[in-house]
Amino acid sequence: MAETDTAVGRVIVGEACVAEGSAWLAETEPRFAAALEETGPLPLRRSPDGFDQLLNAIVSQQVSVASARAIRQRLVDAGMTDETRIRATTQEDLRAVGLSRQKARYAKALADARIDYAALREAPTDEVVKTLTQVTGIGVWTAEIYAMFSLGRADVFAPGDLALQESARLLFDLPERPKEKALRDMAAAWSPWRSVAARALWAYYHVAKNREGIA
Repeated sequence: MAETDTAVGRVIVGEACVAEGSAWLAETEPRFAAALEETGPLPLRRSPDGFDQLLNAIVSQQVSVASARAIRQRLVDAGMTDETRIRATTQEDLRAVGLSRQKARYAKALADARIDYAALREAPTDEVVKTLTQVTGIGVWTAEIYAMFSLGRADVFAPGDLALQESARLLFDLPERPKEKALRDMAAAWSPWRSVAARALWAYYHVAKNREGIA
């Protein structure tokens, strides 16, 4: 069972929670039942929370996975993954290890924000998103992904994600890819397990695209 907190709602703490959400979705929406038959069990995909996780999100923006890993390793080698160290580091130092001028500014802004990450664990999801998006370089998508995977919120969705939009188009046989607002409205029907619905759509996206590749 997912843990329940009156302020934050249900929290996914293990694979059993994802399985529970999957069963609920399959019973509630036949198209999810069909998708889950193809995808098999969905992954837990829990991540750590805190400054380092958001710094990784900034590093990964608009670059390949390989590039992000290389920059990340240079940050680690230079000891520049700690919030206090980033505050004491110049933007030029951050650029020297591979960050763009813009991302160096974002990293500094994140460190200077002095977010109380422990408090976010107990905050409602709307408050988490509001707090994080006040930081330059952190958008709604990043904040929702953080709430979903770093905080384990069971009922959060990221409708700005292009893969989720395309997967919804394929699974629900829509004439076109739904825009962010339309997909957010659509996902309301998947509450209280919207983050599991997101996992299902991501998994189905890969199944569908692999099938297209074979064809």
